Amino acid sequence: MIYPIVKFGDPVLEAVAKPVTEFDDKLKKLVEDMFESMYEAHGVGLAAPQIGISLRLAVIDITFKDDPKAKLVLANPEIIDTEGRHQSSEGCLSIPEFRENVTRPKKVTVRAQDVNGKWFEKTGEELLARAFLHETDHLNGKLYISHISALKRDLMKRKIKKLQKAGEWV
Repeated sequence: MIYPIVKFGDPVLEAVAKPVTEFDDKLKKLVEDMFESMYEAHGVGLAAPQIGISLRLAVIDITFKDDPKAKLVLANPEIIDTEGRHQSSEGCLSIPEFRENVTRPKKVTVRAQDVNGKWFEKTGEELLARAFLHETDHLNGKLYISHISALKRDLMKRKIKKLQKAGEWV
């Protein structure tokens, strides 16, 4: 099942998500649906709040289907280490059509549970590191725009308000 992506302005995107406690077939189906929804929206990462579900769950595939082994499921993720700095253009499925340069750590280690509840650690650099941070931010009720200047953020919010008034931001 493909879920619609929740857009900026929806309160679920600004709330801290609830921990995953049940590692069952229902969760496996949700993960499958999240990958399907992410691919349909042409993304490389998707957090459960982005489909309206307040759950500490994210899926990532920075290869966008090129390498099935690259698919990652992060349940209850925690960032445990970061190194360096890296600036790159960043966007979000919940804020379509907008991109900004964001400086984030270049190397990131995350600790999370897989779809079966088994804990693991994984280190990623550049795009994978950015995906770890971006999706974990979603689970903490933050969007990437919290990492850009107040001026750029305000301009973006004003443009979105105009789109909402015009009925183009649904």
